Amino acid sequence: MTLLLLPLTFVYSQGCSDAGICSLAGSFLTDAPSKNTVEFGNIFGAGEAAVKYYSPYLAYTRKFSNQFALSAKITYSLASGSFGKRGQFGDAYLTANYDWKSKRTLKWSTLLGMKFPFTQSNLKINGYSLPLDYQASLGTFDWIVGVTLKYENWDFNSALQLPVFNLNRNSYFKEYSGTNDFPTTNLFERRPDVLFRTTYTYKTKGKFTFKPNVLFLYHLGQDSAENYYGVREAIPGSEGLTINGNLIGSYAMNSTNSIDISLATPFVVRTIRPDGLTRSFTAAIIYKMSF
Repeated sequence: MTLLLLPLTFVYSQGCSDAGICSLAGSFLTDAPSKNTVEFGNIFGAGEAAVKYYSPYLAYTRKFSNQFALSAKITYSLASGSFGKRGQFGDAYLTANYDWKSKRTLKWSTLLGMKFPFTQSNLKINGYSLPLDYQASLGTFDWIVGVTLKYENWDFNSALQLPVFNLNRNSYFKEYSGTNDFPTTNLFERRPDVLFRTTYTYKTKGKFTFKPNVLFLYHLGQDSAENYYGVREAIPGSEGLTINGNLIGSYAMNSTNSIDISLATPFVVRTIRPDGLTRSFTAAIIYKMSF
């Protein structure tokens, strides 16, 4: 992901996924001619312990002026692995984007948004609690703020995702699961993330556009969970840096319809990812229609 707002492109890779910041904190300039954009995407990924993911989403953007736009997005996630298969709606996002008046070759834009969970992150199979890798959401209300600088073919994005209210009621204990693949995440609490991304856009003489980009994501502190005795414990190794590489290819069928293909993989990962957002790779196909 890197996200161009109008059109939008949501892509997830290791350390990102349903936390949200990676899919929303991209280039969100409102310079597309159409007032409305509808987007449908299917994201396929592989995670820890051979867990496979299918994550469709639906997004809508309304451009109110040459500088201001609102966007809404709903996600769904289906996880399949040794624990079984479980799917549910994940999160809803509402974001506002504003482009500041600037020079033709140097443009600034800002983003303010919130993430709303549809679940308390405690889906079960046959009464048994599942780790966060199988959950559709982290169960938190989050603020997301970001800024983008666009210079000619380059985009530079930075953003912060801050959990402000935690509904997470996950009750997974590693000690009683029969496997060491996933850490204990009982009543999990997640720390904030900061992001920096750089993207280069290359347009061919035909209908293709390519956007290679590199994303740096830093997790600000150690996540925590409650042990069997009700004592909250930090999860060592859960803070730190993730670096992702992503390539997006876009084909414009006509002036109002396009298809994107995106591939992403991590180069550097945190030691422990208890939030269940690990992806060894992701592949996405996205259809966009403007009117």
